[in-house]
Parts: sequence; C-alpha cells; structure tokens
Amino acid sequence: MTTTVETTAAPRIDNGQVAVVTGATRGLGAVIARTLHAAGYSVLATGSRIGPVQDLADELDPSGKTAAATVLDVRSKDDFSAALQAAVERWGTAHVLVNNAGRSQVQALMDISPEDFSAIVSTNLDGVFLGCQVFGSYFASNGYGRIVNIGSLAGQNGGTATGAHYAAAKGGVVTLTKVFARDLASGGVTVNSVSPGPLDLPVVHETVAPDKLEAVKASIPVGRLGSAEFIASTVALLASPEAASVNGASWDINGGLFMR
Repeated sequence: MTTTVETTAAPRIDNGQVAVVTGATRGLGAVIARTLHAAGYSVLATGSRIGPVQDLADELDPSGKTAAATVLDVRSKDDFSAALQAAVERWGTAHVLVNNAGRSQVQALMDISPEDFSAIVSTNLDGVFLGCQVFGSYFASNGYGRIVNIGSLAGQNGGTATGAHYAAAKGGVVTLTKVFARDLASGGVTVNSVSPGPLDLPVVHETVAPDKLEAVKASIPVGRLGSAEFIASTVALLASPEAASVNGASWDINGGLFMR
C-alpha cells in the first residue's frame, strides 16, 4: 500500500522589504520578479512597455498590495528617479534594485556602426550606471540597500555568441559594480553582479535553431543550459540582509564555460 502525500507551495510571508526590478517584461527579469515576490518582497516590475509588466504585477498580486508596475527606460535618469518615487509613494521606501534590463544584438564585429554600438551600450551599461546612481544615493541616505546587477559571460570571455558591443557593455557592468560597491559600502549599501552563461529560457528556444542549441549545450562542460530560476534565487540571496559581507563580487553561473 502506498501513501500519497500532497504538498503545497509554502505561503508567502511579507518580509517588509521593497524591490525594484528593471527589464521585467519577460525572460530572466520576470523570473527574478516572481522569485523576489515569493520570497516576501513587495515588487515594482519595470519595463519599456507597461502592458507586459502590468500583466506580471497582476499575476503576482491582483490587489496591487505587494506588486505594481511602471514604465522605465533605463537610458533615462529621470525614469529611474520616477520609479524610485513610485516605490516610495506606494510602500514608503525601497531596499533593493535589480539592474536586469538588457539588449543583445548579434552582429559581425566590423559591421557594427557607431549608432549600433551606442544603442546597445546605452541600454546595457548606461542603465546600470544610472540605476546605481539614483538608487545608490537613496539607499545610502537611509543607511541600507542592496543592488544586484545582471552581467553576462559575454563580458568575461569576449562574447563568442553575441556582438562586441554587448560584450563590452557587460564587461563594463562588472567594473561599475566594483566602483559603486566601494563608494557605497560605508552607507550600508552592497553592490554585486551575477554573470550567467546560456540560460534555458523560452526566448532562447524561440530564437536559436535546435541544431545550434544542441551545439551550445555540447560546448558547456556540464552539458546543459543554466536555470533562470537558479539565477533568480542567487539574486534573492544577494539581495537579502544576510548578504552584508558580499560586496563588489561577480558570481559566475555558466556551467564551467568560464573559470577563474
């Protein structure tokens, strides 16, 4: 005789903290927002279009008590300030910023125009700089804060599967993380980055041909794509109050494609 034990997800317990996530329209950003919300954070999901992030906020909490959405163009410092103000007006404060928004574009090195280069860098690097400035100043004035920047394997190995502009920008994310980490530490603010390798996300399966995807998997020492849920859990760990001694770090999660 076998006994079936029914299990249910652990109830969400509000931890009293507020997190703002950029680039939460879909993909990794949406997974991060869901993970933080499940961990007890009130979450402001932001993106370049209100529709998808509002859908995500409604999914997390239809009442709007612990989840909300707003438009944020990460190339605009004013938009970051407005997002911070939106969080403060709704929940009274903010504790965590996840700089996730990014944009990649596969182009041959010598075909990248100055305009192409600037467009990719402005989203992937300017956004991190502006977000760290706006939220870092606010967090330091309150004596506490956590900033987690999403880097990439491309910024460490030269971007073998992405454009040079994307790789250069993501390399800059690691450096900016260190700069802000050093500057903000005395204000009780930590700044860290997570650098994922290829991830098992719907967008990857939609845009990469099956044969090429198999080749990518074969090139990874562990033989599999990374888990977006694990990346999000790592972000949540770095965003926690207990992570006070982690600062200026880049956590590599790439299946062994880059080792140091």
